[in-house]
Amino acid sequence: MFYALRNLFALIGVAALAIAIYAAVRFQPLMTQFEQFDPKAAEVYSSMAEQLLATGNSAEATVWKVPVDEGLSAEEVEEVMRFVANEHNIKNVGELPLSKQVEAMTGEPYRFLKIYMFCNALTASKMLEYNDAYSAYLPCRISMVEDKQGKLWLYSLNMDAMIYGGLPLPEDLKAEAQNVKKIILDIMTRGAEGDF
Repeated sequence: MFYALRNLFALIGVAALAIAIYAAVRFQPLMTQFEQFDPKAAEVYSSMAEQLLATGNSAEATVWKVPVDEGLSAEEVEEVMRFVANEHNIKNVGELPLSKQVEAMTGEPYRFLKIYMFCNALTASKMLEYNDAYSAYLPCRISMVEDKQGKLWLYSLNMDAMIYGGLPLPEDLKAEAQNVKKIILDIMTRGAEGDF
């Protein structure tokens, strides 16, 4: 019995060693490439993974979400967001009143849902000069959503993966992207608080 257990543990040890060697050979190139990413990349992906595990929803893991203060109407939040965008010299380039479209198509009332689009054309052009794939992030969108309980929320795409998730951006482009992030978060935070 003793020899059988010893042989079993030895076999398990050999199997574990083989798996470790395989993993090292298989994943070493990936780890080497990941080491070249922005220093904040691991933090960004770790945070996204935590959100994904907590919610089970990939969309929840990739957005910023801010609750609107009780007592503020959608119109008041809109007014503040437009004011803050103007203050930062970022253009409101469009709005999609989706709840009104749903109501028009169904003939039934629908909870508030509107998407606001903000853009600084010069920053956008610099992002595209770096990589055309950044066009999918343009313009910056903020959604105001009335949840099923009647509470308003502001959502926007979390820009951290775009800014920090790969190889480091050129310093001037990174600074511009960080500034856009700061502006979008300011629009959301002050809008949600009704803070002119």
